[in-house]
Amino acid sequence: MGTQRLKVREESKAQETRETVTYSETAIARLIESATGGDFGAYGELYGIYLDRIYRYVFYQVKDKMTAEDLVGEVFVKAWKAIGSYKGKSQAFSAWLYRIAHNHLIDDFRKRRKLTSLEMETPAETGNPEQEAEGKLVQQELSEAINDLPQNQKQVILLKFIEGLDNSEIGKIMGKSQGAIRVLQMRALAALRNMG
Repeated sequence: MGTQRLKVREESKAQETRETVTYSETAIARLIESATGGDFGAYGELYGIYLDRIYRYVFYQVKDKMTAEDLVGEVFVKAWKAIGSYKGKSQAFSAWLYRIAHNHLIDDFRKRRKLTSLEMETPAETGNPEQEAEGKLVQQELSEAINDLPQNQKQVILLKFIEGLDNSEIGKIMGKSQGAIRVLQMRALAALRNMG
């Protein structure tokens, strides 16, 4: 009987873990304030909020899951070490994290002296093998085309269309003006059209 209760409790806890928790800007601002004051628990919550986005951004750059996991871990360690110097609003916090990830990737790429190709995850199975094959082919072609773009254009495409960031956030991450981001985006999309 005790074993059954334990099993039910574990299943309930696992379900709670799977549920997505949404945070208001005010709640995030409070977590940031606590974390900048040295509260590791608050930083842990911020880590949970932003982990998937930063991981996805890094993964699309390096193509390898284990490498991406290692780099993301390093990014969050760097962010924790620098959190005391963070000054901004909750919305700017994600840009601050992306900027740390961006700079860390550049450092890593320089160490490796080679850029790796972009890989996109395969779509969920549709049950139609013909559609799946066509989807994979289109995705592979798009991945190869994006990978052939110059690094700055590739960054803009990933941040804009994969991560869904606006030009001002992308500008903060890349250290460029919104006008420069628009030009890079325009050139990247023109290059992709010409490749197709």
